[in-house]
Amino acid sequence: MDITAFNTTLDTADLPTTIAGILDAFGERVVVASSLSLEDQVLTHYWVKACQAQGVDPHIFVLDTGRLNPETYTVLAETEQAYGFRYQVYSPDTQAVEALVQEHGINGFYTSVAVRQQCCFVRKVQPLQRALAPYDAWVTGLRRLQSPDRAQLPLAEWDAGHDKTKFNPLIHWTEEHLWAVVDSERIPMNALYAQGYTSIGCAPCTRAIQPGESNRSGRWWWETSTKECGLHVVDGKVVRKKQEGQ
Repeated sequence: MDITAFNTTLDTADLPTTIAGILDAFGERVVVASSLSLEDQVLTHYWVKACQAQGVDPHIFVLDTGRLNPETYTVLAETEQAYGFRYQVYSPDTQAVEALVQEHGINGFYTSVAVRQQCCFVRKVQPLQRALAPYDAWVTGLRRLQSPDRAQLPLAEWDAGHDKTKFNPLIHWTEEHLWAVVDSERIPMNALYAQGYTSIGCAPCTRAIQPGESNRSGRWWWETSTKECGLHVVDGKVVRKKQEGQ
């Protein structure tokens, strides 16, 4: 597909129109990534409705790292029941997790950035590779306002790390807009948000934020480096180089 043309045509379109364009281009060959976060719940709401309208199955996956909060599993089940579909749930390789824990301990990720990144690689990046393998494109809930590192995200980009087209249809959305849709559409929501969380990740690596802190400050709060797990990073950069075509 022509990524430049897609960005030019749909960059300012509403979410249902953008999703319809993605489905028109890829149909059953595109998958949505969900962490059961605010953004991903809104995206799932519109994605399932669009798939139902077009008569295609809603392909949406969740990476179950084995360290998620109980509230995250609860909203996963609630969402499946509310929308009548089943998530594709991917777990990390058992031997890789066992080797990681044997070498660094059960909570070794607190000891250094390198070990934390290794844990993210085993529990998230490797399962992501399996989740994306059957598809030609994937969709995320990334927004430009989430962090300075994401401020230049395009609507569509070429994901060179996975050799696929990647879509970020919520790039222009504000947090206020997301919550307004959640309230009006009664979208199932992770109970962690009511406890002061603004980002959803693994339980040991995510906390509620304090007044004045940025939304991403609750992730890996003991670190001062770029707060990314590797799912959206290539060569240390969040935004990948865009290319013409697929």
